[in-house]
Amino acid sequence: MLLSAVDSGWADPVRLHHEGRTARLLLDNARAVLADAVGVRPDELFLTTSGTAAIHAGLTAVTAARRRVGTAVVHSAVEHSAVLHTAGDAGVEVGVDMVGRVDLDVFGEAVRAPGVAVAALQSANHEVGTRQPIEAAAEVCGDVPLFVDAAASIGHDAVPTGWSVLTASAHKWGGPAGVGLLAVRKGTRIAPTWPMDEREDGLSPGFPDIPNTLAAAAALQTRLAEAAELNKNHHAWIDELRQRVAAGIPDVEVVGDPEDRLPHVLTFSCLYVDGEALVTALDAKGFSVSSGSACTSSTLRPSHVLAAMGVLTHGNVRISLGRTTTYDEIDRFCTVLPGIVRRIRAEVGM
Repeated sequence: MLLSAVDSGWADPVRLHHEGRTARLLLDNARAVLADAVGVRPDELFLTTSGTAAIHAGLTAVTAARRRVGTAVVHSAVEHSAVLHTAGDAGVEVGVDMVGRVDLDVFGEAVRAPGVAVAALQSANHEVGTRQPIEAAAEVCGDVPLFVDAAASIGHDAVPTGWSVLTASAHKWGGPAGVGLLAVRKGTRIAPTWPMDEREDGLSPGFPDIPNTLAAAAALQTRLAEAAELNKNHHAWIDELRQRVAAGIPDVEVVGDPEDRLPHVLTFSCLYVDGEALVTALDAKGFSVSSGSACTSSTLRPSHVLAAMGVLTHGNVRISLGRTTTYDEIDRFCTVLPGIVRRIRAEVGM
């Protein structure tokens, strides 16, 4: 499909020539598929170059539209760095408990304060998997728009309701990188912060990457068709990982809500272990895992999510199961991990 779209969908979809009309048809079909999966109308869904771009465009646009009310952005302490950076000095941070869930009473009190333009709360955490109470948060927000970063959950969990603006990223459900989704409910006022153009209502400059948008739609359809079986397996396998990691390794902390969580994500931290050394050793055994913050993993900085939860931040490993993950891989990971941790600890004299 991708190769076919490269051949047929290369043209500018706003042009009236044959190639432009073909590109428009392909784009409209892909948008309809993606909109249906998110639960919005096609004209409520805008395409961006990434999930980060969707967050920046959406959060700044809805905040700018409410500047007469105020400029404050209330958000949880465990939001993705794109939300934190976009909110900037206008951000009002609300803490979370030790599983990473926001206190709704505190969140609601912060949202009701004077000068609040928008509230931001992720559907589920991208590092520890803990779900946030989106529907209940929407109720306490009242007339304040609720911005939801759903990148971690789209394709893996039910889409929450009650939000005004929602963002997602195709690579999170197995689609290509470079395709982000920005959904804006009708009736939600937005004011794009860059000059309007004829595409995507000015929320994403330039015309969309049509071949990759088609690939993103196909990948999401495939993921949703397999969701029931995959989520059942992933939930059980993460449960087993949580139990075996905790039982097999001394001084380890498995974090996040053990029940009310995404089915495919797990994070744990090992005392007296360097996260980079652990990731490198596991990579040598054929396991691709991450450490540090999911937003800044290239620098291996300590996770702001774990710090906000008040849990161990070093010796951190983050696992995300994919559609090709097998139980044999889960079992082998649990078998080799304790020996790797013992070896790394021994090397530093622990």
